[in-house]
Amino acid sequence: MLRTVTAHLSLDIGGTPDLYLSVAVADGAYDRQEYLTVTHESTALDVVELKGPHGSRVHKVSSPPGRVVVAYRAQVTGGADPAPVEDAALMEYLRPSRYAQSDRLLSFALDQFDGLADVELLDAVVTWVRGHVTYLSGSSSPTDGATDTLLRRRGVCRDFAHLVVALLRARDVPARLVSVYAPGLRPMDFHAVVEAYVAGAWHVVDATGLAPRGSMVRIATGRDATDTAFLSNYHGQVTLRSLTVTATVEGDLVLDDGTALATLR
Repeated sequence: MLRTVTAHLSLDIGGTPDLYLSVAVADGAYDRQEYLTVTHESTALDVVELKGPHGSRVHKVSSPPGRVVVAYRAQVTGGADPAPVEDAALMEYLRPSRYAQSDRLLSFALDQFDGLADVELLDAVVTWVRGHVTYLSGSSSPTDGATDTLLRRRGVCRDFAHLVVALLRARDVPARLVSVYAPGLRPMDFHAVVEAYVAGAWHVVDATGLAPRGSMVRIATGRDATDTAFLSNYHGQVTLRSLTVTATVEGDLVLDDGTALATLR
């Protein structure tokens, strides 16, 4: 399966910040051809690649003040066998985190999903979130977490994902957030989904149901949006002027009703 993905960011920079970009396709799972350029008023800036967990790649750029443009494009094919699962990683994804406050949802999760386990529990959590949270662009802030989404019952993909992650962890299922390129997504953007460790492997779920899982391309994997944000900056100010993301697949999209177990390869 051939997928083509792009990301284009236009930024206004104040001060001299260090920018950390998480837009590149992850290592390990795909054969890829790609380029990444970061320019400051038409002058190319130096880019340093940093390796993260689960194949994540972060690109660090030090920028002077002014307009900065980030352009990324990749063509990816194939997949790979899943990496070995270590107990330390499972433990990490059982713990509460900044945006997935599973410790605050223990009572709710027990009342709502008592007696369920493994795949049955995963299906019940995804079904509940899909049925009780409304997808509404602009309805949440970057600092909202799972508890905010549960109370307000609306959000965007990262809010759906944080709530699924928190409810699963509250029921002792390891769960993590994954940023992806998602062919078929409408509106097109970076997308957030969840991987849960059930039936002896990591399986991907998407409570928004907005894109087929079989065509998704992994970018970054972590505890929550803290680990997967497409842009972070330190020591300066950044204003995002524009963001354009595309993701297409050669041929027809694979149909996905969200009911079968699926892996993100």
